[in-house]
Amino acid sequence: MAFSFRQLKYFVATAETGQVSLAAVQLNITQSAVTAAIRQLEEMLVVRLFVRHPHGMVLTDCGRRFLGQAYGILANVEEAMLLRKRESDFAGCLTVAATYTVMGYFLPAHLRRLAALYPQLAIRLHELPRAEIEAGLLQQDFDVAVLLSSNVDNPALQLEPIISSPRRLWLPAQHSLLSHPAPSLQDVAREPYIMLTVDEAEQTALRYWGQAGLQPQVRLRTSSVEAVRSMVANGSGVSILSDMVYRPWSLEGRRIETVNLHQQVPPMTLGLAWKAQAEISPAIALFRDYFRQQFLTPFSSHRNSAAR
Repeated sequence: MAFSFRQLKYFVATAETGQVSLAAVQLNITQSAVTAAIRQLEEMLVVRLFVRHPHGMVLTDCGRRFLGQAYGILANVEEAMLLRKRESDFAGCLTVAATYTVMGYFLPAHLRRLAALYPQLAIRLHELPRAEIEAGLLQQDFDVAVLLSSNVDNPALQLEPIISSPRRLWLPAQHSLLSHPAPSLQDVAREPYIMLTVDEAEQTALRYWGQAGLQPQVRLRTSSVEAVRSMVANGSGVSILSDMVYRPWSLEGRRIETVNLHQQVPPMTLGLAWKAQAEISPAIALFRDYFRQQFLTPFSSHRNSAAR
């Protein structure tokens, strides 16, 4: 049985991040899907690709050799898929606005790919709060925005969701709630809470807390995701945040665990926005089509269906 494009992508993501959990966040899929894909690859190749450690995945010698081959295969596939676009030799300029979370945790890798695919496409970037981005789109100061579309409720804007990132409970290692199969917001309300405020995270959190008739015991409000990470990892509190900003280690090297909540907490949806009924320029269409291909193609639809 031949291995699949999907299995190669999951293997490469795990090799690059050194963590199944990080690979799953990067790919927007479940950890079990990544683990299964690697196990299937190892069974087909009849070699061990990784040595499993409590703190991560380390490539074996065979794994390192296979990684080089996997890079070549994926590059060839991507080249074949993008031949038509490369031949267009598109040239133009695009002004893109993005919010803090998008700029810090999502957009850079895609900007790198776009620069490689379209070297004559000049992208001018602006990082701003959502309200300023919306005003700028309507005034046509920006061509397109990448933002948390779940926060946008403006009929004058056209929205196109890209990905949906689940929110989970963040806990320090060995916290008592880790043994709970699915903690409730009532369980979380008994714990000191670290509240992220950037990109309207606090307003979003208080909405679903309010719908449950509860309030968190906020110990700290901060605009820094790294501060949340460190406070949680050091046992100073817990938090509920999306998989997009999750990393399993704090700057001090302490572990952060995540668990699913019993209640349905709304995911963080990220998407594109532009002025409704405005003419879609070739540059906007190219930018939009790039993300459609990355996340809305049959392959991406499959992985979104497996999203945690």
